[in-house]
Amino acid sequence: MHSPLKNIKLSKSKELFNNAQKYLVKGVNSPVRYFKPYPFFVERAKDCYLFDVDGNKYIDYCLAYGPMVLGHGNPNIIKAVEEQLELGISYGCPTENEVILAKEIVKRMPCAEMVRFVSSGTESTMGAIRLARGITGKNKIIKFDGAYHGSHDYVLVKSGSGALTHGVPNSPGIPEETTKNTILVPFNNEDAVKRAILENKDEISCIILEPVMGNIGCIPPKEGYLEFLREITIENDIILIFDEVITGFRLSPGGAQEYYGVTPDLATIGKILGGGFPIGAIVGRKDIMENLSPNGPIYQAGTFNGNPISIAAGIATLKNLNDEFYNKTFKSSKKISEFIKECADKNNIPNQVHNIGSMFQIYFNSDEVKDYESAKRSDTERFMKYFYGLLDRGVFIAPSQFECCFTSIKHDNDVVDLTLNAIEEVFKGL
Repeated sequence: MHSPLKNIKLSKSKELFNNAQKYLVKGVNSPVRYFKPYPFFVERAKDCYLFDVDGNKYIDYCLAYGPMVLGHGNPNIIKAVEEQLELGISYGCPTENEVILAKEIVKRMPCAEMVRFVSSGTESTMGAIRLARGITGKNKIIKFDGAYHGSHDYVLVKSGSGALTHGVPNSPGIPEETTKNTILVPFNNEDAVKRAILENKDEISCIILEPVMGNIGCIPPKEGYLEFLREITIENDIILIFDEVITGFRLSPGGAQEYYGVTPDLATIGKILGGGFPIGAIVGRKDIMENLSPNGPIYQAGTFNGNPISIAAGIATLKNLNDEFYNKTFKSSKKISEFIKECADKNNIPNQVHNIGSMFQIYFNSDEVKDYESAKRSDTERFMKYFYGLLDRGVFIAPSQFECCFTSIKHDNDVVDLTLNAIEEVFKGL
């Protein structure tokens, strides 16, 4: 495939990509980072900008797939990390900072009475599901079509994100006996959940969901849906898990559960929590969390659980998530979303534009997008033309219809205006 880019040159990136393929699978370390004919290679980042090895500058709405809400190179995070580096990189022992960050999470997040730090969002969802199964003694779980909860076996069934763009939703290598206990239902569908619970009476340990489906673009829950899930899980002794790896601290200080006013039993968090460093956490009710080892019988461990570098970055990040942060990021995201819809309508292009807080995405689809099936009917070829058009004009979004765009506090009015100009030009050619 010849590059569809006309205004930017990527000769050094092309050379690096050709070399990378000798050592890295398809030249990348995560499927979503690849796009045809080859991705650009980043040299550095600052504020809301990425700079590649060829000297190109991009306004960044991918933000490392979510974490960089304070922008790249935030001085408070860098200072905190530099101070911790002088003290040590990793101990394998408890630290005071772990307690400080856990206390801050408990203060902010409604369901959080206790915290277990892990190394990634994948580990957090894996641990939360194990915890739910362990205390209920039930093996089956309910997840929603298209939801991505990391890359472990039990949830990599009809997953969103890169699984939709780059491979089969049911990944080879996962035994049938592993996924037989994973029940799939469509999002925003009450009857499907009721039926699944009725057909598997007293066998379901938990329901896990993204309260806003951020790994299939950006799909909010319909009014009353989260409340319905809370009620039916209580009625049937099922643990409700909110996967807030994306929405945690993004939609409000207490995440989607505070934003929507629905409190789950457990939640999983990551991304923003580490300020750009690898981290995850399981949080929830004390009576549930105390079943984790060494207090209880349910095993969860990790060399890098509570890594002091990530913890220091997390403390510095949460300190900066104030009212100004939420006001600015919400305002810029809304302005961009409204303009995208205006441009699409003006050019008679079918569209559904979704915006919640600092999250947004367009679906090139004339019908309502409310779940996995409706999202899949979007025009992904047109989306990729949209992606390349923006990239060619110095605006970077994730190269997939099934990812989400984000704004940071560094996306000020001048940056947003530059973005709107690029969007307007792109739509003229779609």
